Amino acid sequence: MNINLTLIGQLIAFTIFVLFCMKYVWPPVSEALAERQKKIAEGLDAADKAARDLETAKAKIEVELGSARAQATDLLEQANKRSSQIVNEAQGKAREEAEKIMASAQAQMAQEVAQAREILRADVAKLAISGAERVLNASVDAAAHKKLLTELAEEL
Repeated sequence: MNINLTLIGQLIAFTIFVLFCMKYVWPPVSEALAERQKKIAEGLDAADKAARDLETAKAKIEVELGSARAQATDLLEQANKRSSQIVNEAQGKAREEAEKIMASAQAQMAQEVAQAREILRADVAKLAISGAERVLNASVDAAAHKKLLTELAEEL
């Protein structure tokens, strides 16, 4: 093997090229690779954090949903109790109103009965007076008086 000047020239050119690359090309490339590696690591950390946050959020949502369901159940129970209470109050008021109406009707009936009795008393008084007039105007015959009294009794 023979070492000639071409081989030495190529060796010097290659060494200069390597030194040039090490001084000017390698640091920016190395920096870019380090920066990219750092961004990738940050992205992975962010993804892990997001996954943990998602799990935490899911747990919180489950707790909130349970709480909301419990509140909804409580509200429904309260609404049912209130509706039952309203129905009972309405029934009580209806009973009171019915009792008032019945009392009013009974009072009205009693008043009408009293009026009918007064009318009957007036009619009986008129009939008694009429019967007395007939008895006094007629002859004093016992049979005739008996007949008038039976007629008067029939009229009553």
